[in-house]
Amino acid sequence: MSKPLSRILVIEDEPLPLREIVKGLNAAARSLDNPLGITFSGVATAREALAAIEAGGDIQAVLVDDKLYSLAEGKKNSGRKRLQMSALELVRRITRFRPELDVYILIAQEKEDDVVDALFTEAVDGYFYREERDYRGIYRILNAQIQEKARTPFTDQLKTYVWMAKDQWHTPGHSSGESLRGSPWVNDFYEFMGDHVFDADLSVSVPMLDSLMEPRGVIAQAQQMAAKAFGARRTFFATNGTSTANKVIFQTLLAPGEKLLLDRNCHKSVHHGVVLSGAHPVYLDSALNRKYGLYGPVPKKTLLREIQKHPDAQALILTSCTYDGLRYDLAPIVEAAHARGIKVIVDEAWYGFARFHPEFRPTALEAGADYATQSTHKVLSAFSQASMIHVNDPDFREHLFRENFNMHTSTSPQYSLIASLDIARKQATMEGYKLLSRTIALAKELRQQINSTGVFRVLELADLLPDEVRRDGIRLDITKVTVDVSGCGYTVDDLQKELFDRYNIQIEKSTFNTITLLLTIGTTRSKVSRLYDALMRISREKRAPRRLVRAPEIPALTRLRYLPRDAYYCGGELLPVFDDKERVNRKLAHRVCADGIVPYPPGIPVLVPGQLITPKISEYLANLLRSQKRTELHGIVHEGYQPCVRVLKPKEERGLKRIG
Repeated sequence: MSKPLSRILVIEDEPLPLREIVKGLNAAARSLDNPLGITFSGVATAREALAAIEAGGDIQAVLVDDKLYSLAEGKKNSGRKRLQMSALELVRRITRFRPELDVYILIAQEKEDDVVDALFTEAVDGYFYREERDYRGIYRILNAQIQEKARTPFTDQLKTYVWMAKDQWHTPGHSSGESLRGSPWVNDFYEFMGDHVFDADLSVSVPMLDSLMEPRGVIAQAQQMAAKAFGARRTFFATNGTSTANKVIFQTLLAPGEKLLLDRNCHKSVHHGVVLSGAHPVYLDSALNRKYGLYGPVPKKTLLREIQKHPDAQALILTSCTYDGLRYDLAPIVEAAHARGIKVIVDEAWYGFARFHPEFRPTALEAGADYATQSTHKVLSAFSQASMIHVNDPDFREHLFRENFNMHTSTSPQYSLIASLDIARKQATMEGYKLLSRTIALAKELRQQINSTGVFRVLELADLLPDEVRRDGIRLDITKVTVDVSGCGYTVDDLQKELFDRYNIQIEKSTFNTITLLLTIGTTRSKVSRLYDALMRISREKRAPRRLVRAPEIPALTRLRYLPRDAYYCGGELLPVFDDKERVNRKLAHRVCADGIVPYPPGIPVLVPGQLITPKISEYLANLLRSQKRTELHGIVHEGYQPCVRVLKPKEERGLKRIG
């Protein structure tokens, strides 16, 4: 196993003092305890420093002289110095580029007050006096700080407890795997999963492991470290996914009947959150790329118009980036919402890594969002279901949030999920920039390779953007690779099967003429090579292009008659989609739906509870159900072979208050 390497960059404009400082610090590192592989190197200019920080994924900290000078060039009096960049400006550039780095300043004692005052509000971790030359003391402080940043409070405590090997007279029932170990029936599962999966699956009866529902110990410490790493005021660990995280925020911000502005293309958890909170949703239609069947962001003009139109809205929720990698220009949208007193929630389920590389920033929090939810398990090294809620809301109501959080959180959380969040934060902080730089390079390489097949083509931003959002400042996350497969001679379903069966490749998702590939910090060059080889072999088959069946376009959202919660909790009745002669059932039109009806893919609701069903929607549902291409239709109820929709009874409608 490779050992960690931690480089610290010293920035000092005088060559002799620079050499002396670097030599003294490296000597201290060799003579003292150095578990994280700390080494020191130096540069003499701000330009060299910024270049080294961009290229050096192993840099963990910088030590900056408070004044940086360079010799004037092209003049006889070249011995005179000029200021090349103030420490203040350099610190700002460093922290904008890589906010996870520790920054320390070398100052002269007589200038202490001026320098400290100037840098007080910046991200400076400490100061050292230049004249003291206490290299061992400086090294000890830097070593301690990097070790603190690399600490995983919860995971360390969990491992400590496991090594204690306490007899368990508490849940869970498998008792560290004892119920499975040696069993003639289930020992194979125990061996497949491994010892520590069961050893670390513990009860909340263990006080030293803290409580997720009221953290005051190691979970609280882990969450504080995550908040610092991700740029939040507060961070909360969620062990049942971003789906629950969204619902918790909704119930905190929204009372029954209060307005919420939301993208119709939001994840289904958002629509479930509308039902649970009793909110009055104002649905905003996404932009649609009809050529590829891809739904993009809500146009900026639509967002700004609806923010002005609904100043009584309590919150706005958007998804950035989208499943296909499209990122909003969030700052002006957040600013417009805040001007009306509207809180902004951003679902960053697919974008939890963005803080750790400038290619992907600004994050939602950096753009001013009040809340961001992230599926840490999707794009960082956490286990499935492990997510984070980041809070920057200046009006955060912690007690109310905690009550809602505990309403959804299991009283028996899986400790391995919490530990994986702790580890994911550590890795992102210590080597996220390095790993993401590799991922970006692999994404660029893969795009070129796919295009070189002459059959498959990677869609770039201009291909993906619907016309109505082309001037909205939208950017593309290049780790989401969408490929046009219409020229390969396979249907999308057949292509996916060929990749899986013949080449052992599982893709992320598809439309009728595209597939989407997801690159993460776990993507390797070997995986890229195998994928390229598979696509090249398929392209050499030179199959004639086939006619691909386009899925019917989802109808525009119709009028919302009642609050979704009110409609959902009615008993309702089932109406068939087809009549006795297999025609579209005319009785379905003009009734009010009681459930969410969601075709998947793409996962956008065609109906939400409380929505009026039109003849066009009835026809759309019938066409999907008749289609030879299988589409999941969540919310459809089957009575025998007859697909049905749950609708409100006339008597139930009379008992509800109309909203539109």
